[in-house]
Amino acid sequence: MDRLMPSVSVIIPAHNEAPTIASIVRATQAAVPEAEVVVVDDGSTDGTADAAANSGARVIRLEINEGKGAALQHGIRGTSGDLLVFIDGDGQDSPMEIPLLIGAFSPGVDLVLGSRFLGNFRPGAITRLNLVGTHFITWLVQVTFGCRVTDPLAGFRAVRRSMLDRLELKATGYDIEVDLLLRVLRAGGRVVEVPASRSARPFGSSDLSSLVDGLRISRRIFQVRFEAANPLASTTEVAAEPGAPTPQKG
Repeated sequence: MDRLMPSVSVIIPAHNEAPTIASIVRATQAAVPEAEVVVVDDGSTDGTADAAANSGARVIRLEINEGKGAALQHGIRGTSGDLLVFIDGDGQDSPMEIPLLIGAFSPGVDLVLGSRFLGNFRPGAITRLNLVGTHFITWLVQVTFGCRVTDPLAGFRAVRRSMLDRLELKATGYDIEVDLLLRVLRAGGRVVEVPASRSARPFGSSDLSSLVDGLRISRRIFQVRFEAANPLASTTEVAAEPGAPTPQKG
């Protein structure tokens, strides 16, 4: 990679994703050949770690299932890239869209979200209940933080390490997405969204509980909003074209 270009680490949290993880790793390597690819095996019992290692990823193995947020934090500490890309190991997000995230990092951009609402949900990508819950969480974030982000729960995203170094992430579960987003906003960070696609899981089912995790995510939003911290000062934007963000008013 050109020394003037930021280095990239791709972090893939995975819990019992042996049927899909190898293809995700290989597709990631094809999409961003220069990137460090790290799979965090979150206490899997089905051979996920071996499948990831055999496909060429570096694997961080957790002895027990600690949760998605904890897995991502292990990945953050265990990687070295200037830009960190997060993509799930379940096959629902496309590694071939990673360059869209990276390309949106114009000067001053701290966090890029791959918005499924600016892109598309393919058949079977989300249940009706989870879609309703996602709309509610989006409304809650918009109201409590005064921003116009369209997909605060997008797990497909990228962030500058220099911004991460300023934050204290606390979420260990599926509330990690809002924890990261809202702490970036509180720190005065600049957030950009780009269109992303979302497919149905090719194998297995998600560990996410619509009720339990929905309540946890809602609680996290209020916790971050009312913590004693920096005053709210943030920018949320939508990149119409990769690398060419256009502002939205908060």
